[in-house]
Amino acid sequence: MSNKFKPLIHGKLRSLFLLVLLLGMAAGSIWAIVAVPTPVVDRMLEADIRQESQLWQRRVVLHLEDAEATLEDGIITPSDAKYLNLMPEASDVYRFRLFNSDGMIFWSTRPEEIGEYESRAYFDTIVAQGETFYMHETLPTSEIDGILMHVGDSYAAGAREVAQIYVPLMHNGHFDGAIEFFTDITERRDTFVNRARLSLIVLTTIAFVALSVAVYMTFSANSMRMKQLNERNESERAILDEQLRLAREVQLLGELNEWLQSSRSLDELFDMVARFMTHILPEAEGSVYVYSNSRDVLDGCASWNGGTHKDHIHPEECWGLRRGRTYEYGSSEIDFVCEHAEPHDGRSYYCFPILAHGETVGLMHLRAAQEKGDNFRESKKLAQMCAEQISMAIANVQMRDQLHDQSVRDPLTGLFNRRHMNDSLRKLINASQNSGKKLSLIALDVDHFKKFNDNHGHDAGDMVLRAVGSVLEQACDVDDIACRPGGEEFTLIVSGSSQEDVITKAELLRQAVEAIVVRYGEKSLPRITISLGVAHYPAHGTMPQDLLRASDEALYDAKAKGRNQVCIASGAEVEPRAPQEKTQFGPERPEDSAVA
Repeated sequence: MSNKFKPLIHGKLRSLFLLVLLLGMAAGSIWAIVAVPTPVVDRMLEADIRQESQLWQRRVVLHLEDAEATLEDGIITPSDAKYLNLMPEASDVYRFRLFNSDGMIFWSTRPEEIGEYESRAYFDTIVAQGETFYMHETLPTSEIDGILMHVGDSYAAGAREVAQIYVPLMHNGHFDGAIEFFTDITERRDTFVNRARLSLIVLTTIAFVALSVAVYMTFSANSMRMKQLNERNESERAILDEQLRLAREVQLLGELNEWLQSSRSLDELFDMVARFMTHILPEAEGSVYVYSNSRDVLDGCASWNGGTHKDHIHPEECWGLRRGRTYEYGSSEIDFVCEHAEPHDGRSYYCFPILAHGETVGLMHLRAAQEKGDNFRESKKLAQMCAEQISMAIANVQMRDQLHDQSVRDPLTGLFNRRHMNDSLRKLINASQNSGKKLSLIALDVDHFKKFNDNHGHDAGDMVLRAVGSVLEQACDVDDIACRPGGEEFTLIVSGSSQEDVITKAELLRQAVEAIVVRYGEKSLPRITISLGVAHYPAHGTMPQDLLRASDEALYDAKAKGRNQVCIASGAEVEPRAPQEKTQFGPERPEDSAVA
């Protein structure tokens, strides 16, 4: 066959294909016009009836004198019955019934139905569960109450389309009963069906015309033009996909930054990081490490997407930390594996040093997930931005923790200050009121502290305070709180210990302070002693100020009795003391004391 006939044959084939396509569309359109509108209209009518049933239900409930009592007792007052009988005349409802929660009809427009029970299963499985139930039936005209009141004479004969809907009545999540409405939808349904068919005819005609024009223009276009359009579409689609990807990344980064900035602790921050990184970089397994306070190791804090992290790693184990910049394994011909990434299976990975304010605070390690190496390499820039967001968030949390610590710590001794003491005492009293947990307060004061300052200078006095604070801190158990309200005064809040143990702790604390030796310059300072006052909750007070006052008064009693002793606030029955145990803090004897 010569080449000059090929375009003609191809054109006839295209025309035949177009004809078959148009015939198929014509047959489909005829079927759609005849068969499709009815189910569509039925669904539209169901939605309308469901919405109208809420208005009917509201009208019935609002006009009942006491709807809740009526449903519970099943008794209709004469005034309620009068209104209910008038409702079919003032609405599209020609019949309705009221059910109690057991399914018994206690009122109906057909009095002979009163007392009957609804036996159909959907009443218990659907209506009693608080869901509206709709049903569409075709009934003879004789079944329609008041047919002439709802339709004209010309429509009174023949079958009618009836919508039947159960509306549950709920109160505080409890099923109180239901109302069943019957409404004639014959005219409305016929009108909607006819309109839908007319609309389909118009739309089908328009579609045929548009299709014919489109097909003609398509086959008239130049093949080169089609190729250019396809290339342009592909280019635009690629640009759009890239824009959508960037928009999603920007959105996720913005959300990540917002959540990280609102985190209250590093644990909460790392939990947020793990959850967000799962969505931002689904093709990467990751983990985060943060420098410990000693700055000699990094602690593993979080991992995601199947990644794992070690409890501790050394900075020398990571090439990214050693080189001070991002390290990418798998991008060069010769690569070295970081020790913390062992055992290694050859997959690409990144090590991003986390920097904040010019200082390295941690490390983010990302490794390509299985069979996602290409996508992983494309995500390097995004991962770098995530590392920057995480670094600033870590720095902010650490700075906030540092500022908070400074606001509640005494700068000289490192103990908690008066503000934290008052807050902690208030919280512990509330906890003791709820749980019955024991709570005691030990107030102590350095004896003759003014002489240390007058005879040896304020520097020596500061050394004495630091030494006493160190002994007090060593004396603290897990739940104890050591504070320095001010000057030479100290306070120890003891939680969860009996009165006997608290007194023993106070005595051991006195002995430990008496045993310390503080050297100042070339000589040792005079012996340090303290006086202590003990108060118990609730024997000596139920308010923070009461406990503090009681412990101070006991402290003054100890000073008045000669200092260097423990006194208990008056007014409490103290538990009998057991034999004193060996102290676990401070030196046992003066000769065993360490130089502070």
